Amino acid sequence: MSDMYVERENIKVKSNMASFIEKEALKELSIKAVDFWRGFSKIIHLYVDRNRDLLQERENLQDAIDSWHKEHGSYVKAPATYKAFLYKIGYLVSEPKDFIISTSGLDAEITDISAPQLVVPLSNARYALNAANARWGSLYDALYGSDVIKKTGLLIPGTQYNLLRGQEVFDYVSAFLDRVFPLTDVQHSNVTAYEIEKDASSAKLVIRSGNRKIGMQSRLAFRGYREVSSKLYILLRHHGLHVELVIDRNDPIGRIHPAGLSDIFVESAVTVIQDCEDSVAAVDAEDKITVYRNWLGLMKRDLQEVFEKHGKKIVRRLNQDRHYRSVDGDCFSLKGSGLMMVRNVGHFMMTDTILDKSGHSIGEGLMDGVITTLCAMHDMNRNKNSRMGAVYIVKPKMHGPREVAFTVELFSSIEKMLGLGANTIKIGIMDEERRTSANLKACIKEAEKRVFFINTGFLDRTGDEIHTSLQAGLVLPKEKIKSEKWIYAYEDRNVITGLRCGFMGRAQIGKGMWAKPDAMHDMLEKKIDQLERGANCAWVPSPTAATLHALHYHDVNVEEVQKKLRNEDLPSLSVLFSMPFLERESLSPVEIQDELDNNAQGILGYVVHWVHKGIGCSKVLDISQTPLMEDRATCRISAQVIVNWLKHGLISEEDVYSTFQRMAIFVDEQNKDDSLYSSIARQDSIAFQAALTLALKGDIAPSGYTDLILHAARRVIKQRDRIIE
Repeated sequence: MSDMYVERENIKVKSNMASFIEKEALKELSIKAVDFWRGFSKIIHLYVDRNRDLLQERENLQDAIDSWHKEHGSYVKAPATYKAFLYKIGYLVSEPKDFIISTSGLDAEITDISAPQLVVPLSNARYALNAANARWGSLYDALYGSDVIKKTGLLIPGTQYNLLRGQEVFDYVSAFLDRVFPLTDVQHSNVTAYEIEKDASSAKLVIRSGNRKIGMQSRLAFRGYREVSSKLYILLRHHGLHVELVIDRNDPIGRIHPAGLSDIFVESAVTVIQDCEDSVAAVDAEDKITVYRNWLGLMKRDLQEVFEKHGKKIVRRLNQDRHYRSVDGDCFSLKGSGLMMVRNVGHFMMTDTILDKSGHSIGEGLMDGVITTLCAMHDMNRNKNSRMGAVYIVKPKMHGPREVAFTVELFSSIEKMLGLGANTIKIGIMDEERRTSANLKACIKEAEKRVFFINTGFLDRTGDEIHTSLQAGLVLPKEKIKSEKWIYAYEDRNVITGLRCGFMGRAQIGKGMWAKPDAMHDMLEKKIDQLERGANCAWVPSPTAATLHALHYHDVNVEEVQKKLRNEDLPSLSVLFSMPFLERESLSPVEIQDELDNNAQGILGYVVHWVHKGIGCSKVLDISQTPLMEDRATCRISAQVIVNWLKHGLISEEDVYSTFQRMAIFVDEQNKDDSLYSSIARQDSIAFQAALTLALKGDIAPSGYTDLILHAARRVIKQRDRIIE
C-alpha cells in the first residue's frame, strides 16, 4: 500500500518511497539503510524548523512592505525613503567587500565552454534522455525541419527529401562554415572533397576544390577524425565548441552534396538541467519516485525508454562517447551526452512523503537535496557525467542571502551524512526573486566555495516584482512590462555582479528561456542578444533549438564580451526598483478586457493540462493561437496581474468570473482534437476552480506562487482517478 507509512529512525516515510531508497537508490552503494535513515532523520530535525522560520520571515517582510505602500504609495515617488526602509527591515543587506569565488573541482563544461543549456522535466524519461543526448545535434535536420529557412521546393520522387529546400540547407551550412572555418581563397560551397591524409603518427585535413588543394585559415581548427564503416567524421573546433563534418557518398544526401557532406553535427546542449521543479507536476510520493528513479537511471546510465515512431520500435538510451584520432595520431574521446545538473524544488514546498517526529510534513527541498545527491553518487563510481566527481544542484526561488546560507549549510550536512568530501555538492543560484537580485553579491558570497552558476529568470522575477509591490499601484499589462528599464537593469546587474565576483572562466552566467518553440527563425534573430549581454549559457526549449542556438556561440566570442562588461557600471538599486505603475485612465475598457482575456486564457490553457494530466510544462496555444512554452512562472505572472487589478478596483470579481467562463469554452475549443483532454468549461471542473482561485486568491498565496493551489487540485484528481479505478 503506497499510502502507508513505515517507521524509520524517528520519522515516518511513505512505504513506496522507503522501498525505492532501500532497494534501488542504496543498491551498489556502501551505505547501510539504517545509517542512511539515521542521518536523514538528523538532517530533517536539524533544518525543518529553520526552513519554516525562513518562510515566516518572507511573510513578515511582505507584510511590512504592504504596510509601507499603504502609507506612502508607490516607491517610484520616494525611492530614497523606500530603499532606507528596505535596509531597516532587513530586506536589503550591506554589500560585502569585493571577493572572487573559490569554487574548485568543476567540469570543463562549466568553466571553459559557452553553449546552450536545456531544461527538461525529469518526470519524463524520454524527454530527459533526449535532452542529455542533445549535446550533439544535426544541423541539417534542425534547418530542414524548422522555420529558419522558408519552406519551398518539391519532393524528390519516392522520398521525403525536398530538393530545393535541401539546397537551401546546403547553402546555409556553407555560409556558416565560411564564417566559422574560413578557407584561404574559396568558399565551402565550392569544395568538392574533405579528406584525411594520414599515417601511423599523424593526420592532416585536406580540402579540395576540383584538382586544387585548399587551406583552412586556422590550422588549429582541425582536431581529429574518426571512421565508421564508409563514413568519415572530421572534427573541427571553434570558440571551444566542436563541429563534426560527416562525409558519406553512399548516403542519399551525401550523393547530392558536391563534397559528399551528408550531415554536420554541432556540439549544442553542453549542459542540461534535469528538473524536479517548475517543469514537473510531482505532487506525492508516487510522482517523486518517478522523478528520482529517472535521475538514478541517468546517473547509473541505464535509463532507457522504449516507444514506437512511424511503426518502428525505438529504444532511447544515453549516447556513448565519441572516439577520435588526433592530428598526432593519438586517441581521444568527447562526451556523447551533456553534463547533467539537477534542479531541486524551492524552500517553500512541503511534502507529506516524509513526516518529522511531530507528524508534520517536511520541506520538500530537504528531501530533494538528500535523495538527488544519493542518486548522483552512482556516477562517482563511473565519472561519466561529472569527470570531476561533482554533484550540480540548481536551487530555485531562494529569497536573499540568508536562504542561500541555509542551502549551503544543508549541502554541507548532506555531504557529511553520505561520506562525501567538502564542497562536492555545487550550487546554482537562480537569480529569480526580487530579494535575491537586489542582494546578489551577498548571495554569491554565502556560496563562494560552491557556486557554479547564476541565472536570471525573467518570468519568476516579474511575478515576484508584481506580488511584492502589490499595494504600490496598478501594474502595467504583461507585454508592456517586458520593455521596462528595470528588467534590463536586472539582467545587467546579474551579469556584471557575476563577473566582478570572478565568474569568467570559473562559473556559468545564464539567461532565460526562448518561449516560442516553433519560432526558430525569430530565435536566431533575437536570442544572440543574450550572448552580447554577457551570458555564457542560455536556456532553449528543445534539442532542435539547442542546435540552432549553438550557432550564436560561434558568432559571438563570449569571453571577449565578458572582459568588456566586467568594467561596466553596475545599474543602481534605484533603477532596479523602478517598475512604473499604470494611470487608471490610460487604458480603455476594451484594452482592459483584452488583457483580462489574455491572462485568463493563458492560466486556463496551462492549468487544465497541469491538473488533469500532470504536465508541468507544456506547449500551450495562446489567445492568438501561437504555441508558447508555459510553466508555473508564466502562470504566476498572469495570475498576479489579475490579482493586482482586482486589488486596485480596475476590474471586479464578476469581471474575472465571467471572463474565465468565456475563456474556458475558448480553451476547450483549442483542445478539441486532443483525445486525452478533459473539458475545463464544465461546472464541476477542478481545473477551472484551481485556475479561478489563482486569479482571485493569488494575493494570499505565499509570494504569489501557483504551486500550492495547483498541487492541491492535482491531488484531488489523482485521488478521484484511484477511486474510479
